[in-house]
Parts: sequence; structure tokens; C-alpha cells
Amino acid sequence: MENGGGIGTLQERSLHAAIKKMYAGPETQMEVAIDGYVVDVVRDGLLIEIQTRNFTAIKDKLFTLMKNHRIRLVYPIPYEKWIVRQSPDGINEISRRRSPKQLGIANVFEELVSIPTFLRHKNFSLEVILIREEEIRIQNGKGSWRRRGWSNSDRKLLEVIERHLYSEPSDFLHFIPNTLERPFTTNELAEVSDIPKRIAQKMTYCMRKMGILKIVGKDRNAYLYTT
Repeated sequence: MENGGGIGTLQERSLHAAIKKMYAGPETQMEVAIDGYVVDVVRDGLLIEIQTRNFTAIKDKLFTLMKNHRIRLVYPIPYEKWIVRQSPDGINEISRRRSPKQLGIANVFEELVSIPTFLRHKNFSLEVILIREEEIRIQNGKGSWRRRGWSNSDRKLLEVIERHLYSEPSDFLHFIPNTLERPFTTNELAEVSDIPKRIAQKMTYCMRKMGILKIVGKDRNAYLYTT
């Protein structure tokens, strides 16, 4: 379930439900109790857990289940997001605009920093899906002061753009461009990959923990990495 808890979890949101439906089929089971946890989907012996928020909330669940079961964590990243404002009753649409913020597959490292070593376990895999989504906001007075009382009430799936499956650490090496000279710094990785430096820093951290990247020296105060 969406909060990563055990039996008796909160009701899921539309995005979580829509992605779960993607994995449904005649040979699948939904909401299955296994080892004290409720698993979203079980298909051919594979446990599929969908997490639309932070990985820290589901870390203990994944660690417990992967000891004895094959488990795949599915994580959606919004490449395109539409902000939809609705009336308090949720019936009428007041406004709709596209968010200027666009994320990419590399943003998975913002969450992966909490479980990078899990990819070294034979039973664990990660599927990242790039999506278009709607973020539904309702003015109920419970939102932050910046949003003037508007709070997020739901997320809805519009379209799946790409899907990337990572079954072992080496699968992540596609994030290191062939044009990047070795060894390299995080600044150079960020520049060549056209990603923010903070993402490059988390990427190198995760890859070191996975064992596919190593530090080979320093350039002034910056570490030098190579594959």
C-alpha cells in the first residue's frame, strides 16, 4: 500500500490505484498479506509494491520481504504535471495549468539514496516509470500559507511515457554518458548529463554503495570517480 505500512493501511490515491491496475491480470492477486505486510500485487511469485512517495517509508517493508521473496518496487516520476484546482466539493474545475517543473528518470536518485544497497540483493528490483499526471488541489484551508489554503487532494495518472527496469547495479551505468571522460567529478557529471548538481551527487553516492563506481583520487576538493 501507499504508505508502506502493514495490515490496515490508509486508502490509496488515484495514481497508486491506476498503476496497480497496470500490473493486474488473470494470474495476479491484489492486496495480499505476506509476512505481516500487505503487498499491492503478487504475480507469478513476484511481489510488486508501488510507492508514489518517499522510499524511507517503505524501507523496512522491502528489507523484510526481500529476504524470502522476489520483490519489485515501482516508482512513478512526473515528467509532466498539470495542476488542477477544484471547488471544495471536488465537482467543478476552477483552473488548470501545466507545472513548469519537469523531472526525469535521474530524479529516482533523490529517493534511492535511502536504499542504494538493496539493488545488490538478488531478490530486489526497481522499475521507474516516467508519467504525465494531474495534481488535484482543493481550497479547504488546510494547505500551506504559500498555497493560500489550497491543499493536494489527489494525483491522477494521464499517461505512461517510459518504463525502466533495474534488476542489478550495472543496469544504472547508462546514467554515466560515454562522452564523459574518466575519471570525473560530480560537477562534470552534472554538466555532461544536463542534470542538477544535487542529483549528480546523489547518483555518485548510490553508485558507490552499489559497487559500480569508485573514488580514484581528488581534484582540489572534488572527488574523482570512475566506473
